[in-house]
Formats: sequence, structure tokens, C-alpha cells
Amino acid sequence: MTVVRLPMLPGAEKAPWAASVNGKDHLIPIESNAILLDVLRDQVGTLGVKRGCDLGTCGCCAVLIDGQPRLSCLTLAREAEKSEITTVEGLSDGHHLHPIQKTFAEYGGSQCGFCTPGFLVVISALLEENSQPSDAEIKTAIEGNLCRCTGYQQIVDSVRAASEILVAGKVIQDSTDPKSDPHPGFGE
Repeated sequence: MTVVRLPMLPGAEKAPWAASVNGKDHLIPIESNAILLDVLRDQVGTLGVKRGCDLGTCGCCAVLIDGQPRLSCLTLAREAEKSEITTVEGLSDGHHLHPIQKTFAEYGGSQCGFCTPGFLVVISALLEENSQPSDAEIKTAIEGNLCRCTGYQQIVDSVRAASEILVAGKVIQDSTDPKSDPHPGFGE
């Protein structure tokens, strides 16, 4: 998909930008005033980073920059240069989902799915820092993420379940192995 934008007068100068996104190094020319959200979506191709409000109020565009959650719609790409950036695409281990991705699906933490990438990124950072968060800590961590579908209890339940998986050190392989049919056994 080609994004067509009207050029600014005068146009912003382009300069090389280097960062690691989901473990892959990128060196690309960007406009000096480029927003990280636009660079990640339009130039790197990480479409899991969602454009929501463009005001920093919804959390859909959350990414990890050197392990810390940041809103990519409020971050200049230059601020993240030479950093390790993780988007929702970088949470899984190949075909094996991160525990929070798995439990979001199992516990209904994701309804329409638009806000889900931002939640998953923020929660993965919480679980990295605190593998056994209390409900209050979970709610504090996700307070910058808005969801219109779930009512949030399913999200809290998903985090608790992911925490149990991480604390127990369980390896999740059987249910996240790639399958040709996304609904095996459906209709039998």
C-alpha cells in the first residue's frame, strides 16, 4: 500500500535512521520530523502498531523502546534512533505466542482486536518487570490503553493467567503450533 502525502513547504530533509525493530536492524532514510508510528508502519512494515487517536490518549500505538512502553504517535523517530524497538509482532517466538498473546485469546481479552496490540506490548513490559502483578498493578499498567469492547475484566484475567504461565515456567507449544486450519475440530 502506498501512502500519498502532500509535501510540506518546504519539505523536511531526509537523513538515515538506524534502529533495531523486533530484532532486525534497519537503516532507512526518514524525514527529520517523522513520527515513530509512521516510520514503523509505512517504512518498516510493522502494521501491528495501530494508529488510533494521534493524541496519546488511546494506547493503540504502544511499542517498547529499550524495554520501556512508549506511545509511538507522540515519539519522534529520531528519539528512538539506535534503540531496540519491539512491536506486537516481536512478542512471539517464531510461531509460538508470548503467554499474554495466548491468554488474551483464551480469556477474551481481545474483542474487536484494534486496541489489542497496544495492550499486549504494555502488559508484556509489566510482566517482564513484575511476573506476579496484583490486580491494582495490572490496572495501573494499562490505564493508558482504551478498550471499548471488553470491560477490562477479561484483560485483567488474561494478565493473571499469563503470569501463572510465566511463574510456572511452562512452555506453550501444543496450542500455538502452526496449523493450516485456524479452527481445528470445528464443525465435527
